Amino acid sequence: MVNFNGNLTEDVSSKITSENRGYKYGDALFETLKVVNGSIFFWEDHYFRLMASMRIMRMEIPMHFTMEFLEAEILKTVEANHLANASARVRLNVDRGEGGKYLPNDDTKVRFNIIVEPLSNPFYTIDTDAKYEVELYKDFLVAPGILSGLKSNNKAIQVLGSIYANENDYENCLVLNTNKSVIEALNGNLFLVKGDKIKTPPLEDGCLRGIMRKQILEVLSKDVNLFVEEASISPFELQKAEELFITNVIKGIIPITKYRKKTYDSDFAKNVVVKLNTKLRLSV
Repeated sequence: MVNFNGNLTEDVSSKITSENRGYKYGDALFETLKVVNGSIFFWEDHYFRLMASMRIMRMEIPMHFTMEFLEAEILKTVEANHLANASARVRLNVDRGEGGKYLPNDDTKVRFNIIVEPLSNPFYTIDTDAKYEVELYKDFLVAPGILSGLKSNNKAIQVLGSIYANENDYENCLVLNTNKSVIEALNGNLFLVKGDKIKTPPLEDGCLRGIMRKQILEVLSKDVNLFVEEASISPFELQKAEELFITNVIKGIIPITKYRKKTYDSDFAKNVVVKLNTKLRLSV
């Protein structure tokens, strides 16, 4: 079952046409959510990021788009898909409807749709035996700016980078900005570990304003023995790191095991996952 503007339906094809602005122009935003036993992980952070992104995109936010309203619609859709007592991946899409060319018509209205699929793990785990090799994706670069940090439907670099990774037997690729700094992975934010120093690229470099990135920074900030820094990462630093890991809301933390000739440990990442799950258990 899919939720279109509050209406649950199985007839997906009749709801989105070729005139949809999200389809035609990428005039849409989305949030990827993890829902476990009827609890939306980090919902407040997701909601406020979505509202801020809609303002940047000059979308007219409907008065009824409150945090409580959208939460209820998400949980209604989860329940309709028989996942209320299980783990689910939810995509909340917001678009400007239909009409206009690049300039929307005066009568275009913001709409939402929600799709749900099952997930296997309720909390976050690390597969210590999993191979996870990455490479730089250098065919196209991200220009730093406010738009580059939005979770919008314009994901051409992520699509092309994923094809490149698949063709070359990599699990993921790391993305560069126009200053040739490493800003993120194709599907999440990047953290670098070297001794007691932890680095992640700053938002000003063009990386996604990740929800899990925010959670990890909050967890790390409580450890007085660590020096946590939001600073640009050059490609040369990657091979000098002791650990590299990727973060996103669905997987939590994904340790990178190999980049070119360098292999990495995952001890620090495992420790952070324990702290992250503890935080979640206290909040849900």
